[in-house]
Amino acid sequence: MTEQLTRLRDEIDAIDNELLKLLNTRARLAQEIGQKKSGAAYRPERESQIFARLKLLNAGPLRHERITQLFTEIISACRALEEPFTVAYLGPQGTFSEEAVTKRFGSAINTLASSSIDDVFRKVESGTAHYGVVPVENSTEGAVGRTMDLLLQTPLTICGEIELSVHQCLMAQHSELAKIKKIYSHPQSFAQCQKWLNENLPNLHAMDRIDAASNADAARLAASDQNAAAIAGKQAAEVFGLTLCARNIEDNPNNTTRFLIIGTQHIAPSGKDKTSLAMATNNKPGAIHELLAPLAHHRVSMTRLESRPSRANLWDYVFFVDIEGHQEDEHIAKALQTLRSNATFLKILGSYPAA
Repeated sequence: MTEQLTRLRDEIDAIDNELLKLLNTRARLAQEIGQKKSGAAYRPERESQIFARLKLLNAGPLRHERITQLFTEIISACRALEEPFTVAYLGPQGTFSEEAVTKRFGSAINTLASSSIDDVFRKVESGTAHYGVVPVENSTEGAVGRTMDLLLQTPLTICGEIELSVHQCLMAQHSELAKIKKIYSHPQSFAQCQKWLNENLPNLHAMDRIDAASNADAARLAASDQNAAAIAGKQAAEVFGLTLCARNIEDNPNNTTRFLIIGTQHIAPSGKDKTSLAMATNNKPGAIHELLAPLAHHRVSMTRLESRPSRANLWDYVFFVDIEGHQEDEHIAKALQTLRSNATFLKILGSYPAA
C-alpha cells in the first residue's frame, strides 16, 4: 500500500510540474498578445468562447462548474500581467455583488466597494473604475429598478452578465436563536426569506426586521449588537467574524440574482450573445404589439420584457427588452432598423455574451 501511494504521489508531482510549466507558457503568450493588440485586456467574448470549448472537451471527473472556476482564476492571473484593472461593485466588502465580481473576473483584479448603485455608475463614468458590477434582477423578487433607471441615463454600455446563485444565511455573534431580538438585512433578502423567518423566528414582528443598505452592512450592524442577527451571504460572516446560525434560509432554493457588467467597451460577437434594449412608443391601442412585431418578423427570440415609468410624462413607460443574439448579427440588425422607425425612443444598452 505504501509503495502504491508513493507511486501515485510521484505521478501527481510530475503532473504538477508539467502544469506549472504550461501555466507559465500560457502567461507568456498572454503577455505577447497584450503587447501586440490594442484595446482593453478584458475580452468577454473571447473568454466566453474559451469556457464553451472547455465545457465540450471536459470528460470529468471534475464538473464543468469547477473547471470554469479554475480557468477563471488562470485567465485572471494571466490578464493581470497585461493590464491590471479595477472593478467597482455595490459594497461594502462581503456583499453578493462582490461575490459576483470574483465569479466573473477572478481574484487578480483591483476591486472598489461603492456605497450605492449610483456610485458604481459614477466610478465607471469618471474612469475611477474600468468596469462596474450592479444587480439588475432577482428570480424571486424581480427587477432592480434603480439599475434600470440609470441604464437610461448613462453613456455606459452593458459588457456582460453574471448569474449568481444566492444563498442567504442567518448570522449573529452566537448561534442561539432564542437570544435574537432583531434582524438586519436588505429588503430584498427579507422578502426572499419570509417563510423561513415566520416558521423559525415567529416571535419577531415586522418592527424587529430592520432594513439595511446592503447585506454586508447588516452583518456589520449585527457584529456590534449581541441581541441582533443579520441575513447575508456566508462571506459576510467571515468578514465580520459572525457565527452562522442557519444556512440556505431562502424560500426558493433556486434563488438567483442576475448582475450586469457596465463599462465603455464595445463587445464583439461571441457566438452566443444577448442584446439589451430600452424603448418607448406612443400610448395608443396596439402600440406594444406594433413595437415588438419586427422581432417576430425577423425571428428574433425575446427573453425578457420589463416596463418602467419613463419619469418624463405621467403614465408614460419605457420597455426594457432582452433578445437572443448580437446587434451585429444580420437578422438582429434588420429588426433593430425597423424598431427605430416604430419606436419614439430606442437605446441599445449593449450586446454581450450570455451567461
